[in-house]
Amino acid sequence: MNRPVVLSYYLFAGLLVLMGFLHLATPFLTILFGYLVLEKLQVVTRNKWWAVVLMVLLMTLVSWGSIFFSRQMFTAMPELLAKAIPAMIDYLDNHGVTLPFEDPQGLKTMIVESFQHQWGNLGKLAGNLVHQVVFVIIGLVIAVGLFLNKELDFERHTHLTANNYYSLTLSAIAQRFHSFYLSFERVMGAQVTISILNTGFTSVFITSSHLPYPVMLIGITFLCGLFPIIGNLISNTVIIGVAFLVSPKTALAALAFLVIIHKLEYFLNSKIIGDRIKNPVWLTLLGLLIGERILGIPGMILAPVILNFIKVEASQLAVPVSESIPTTKTVPLDSKA
Repeated sequence: MNRPVVLSYYLFAGLLVLMGFLHLATPFLTILFGYLVLEKLQVVTRNKWWAVVLMVLLMTLVSWGSIFFSRQMFTAMPELLAKAIPAMIDYLDNHGVTLPFEDPQGLKTMIVESFQHQWGNLGKLAGNLVHQVVFVIIGLVIAVGLFLNKELDFERHTHLTANNYYSLTLSAIAQRFHSFYLSFERVMGAQVTISILNTGFTSVFITSSHLPYPVMLIGITFLCGLFPIIGNLISNTVIIGVAFLVSPKTALAALAFLVIIHKLEYFLNSKIIGDRIKNPVWLTLLGLLIGERILGIPGMILAPVILNFIKVEASQLAVPVSESIPTTKTVPLDSKA
């Protein structure tokens, strides 16, 4: 590798670390999502400016939907927690299930009060929410700017030396960002497709079973579907908890339906993700844990993308023969020497 390429890797890694240190994951993620949407809209409109116009309209619609969903969730969630948790504890206690604590009623009261207290503190997060909205707007503006003009070195043709260090380094950095975006498109494109399919199947069950809080449940199903592996666990837990409010039989039906649906989705996942992302499950889980600890929810979304980016970039770098590790035959453990 030449020096500009090596420097581009160091600078790109430094930017990722700086993003985490300055808590800028939200605008970075917004830039990636915004650029992805703009590219898909350009395929439909075949015009960049029409794609930008549709992007603005789409973001307006999404903003309205987010506000509506947030109101529904903030209204329904405290009531749901206050009803579902005591109902499940009472059901288990009345059917002879030995609970791992001495005072089920005391635990029930403590859990409900704890959730209600935490939910009541959401008003204190209004200031942070305003900052995040500002970050999203800035990220969308940057995404539009990059979409309209991707050039980083505007004066490249005026430099005295064409192959100068500055221009070559900027070109290499642009390649790193392009590679990272392709990883994002590959991972999130598959994840969004799976989330849409999962939400569609689950919506049929929610509406046909007449579960309460349908808007909240469908919204949570889609949002949680953006997180690989753990997203379905979270949404399924919420759905079963709500179904328990109707009746224990409905909760069991919800559990059976979700298990069957996810088994069927394995075939879809193998087609959608199988040829795109080939990371071990344990590695993905580890990435999710580290991403959440460093960047919060945006870190969980970016973790599979970063893993795929590292795999793609590392697989394209040749190792000198003198530094390569010699391959050895694997000897079975039960073989005799």
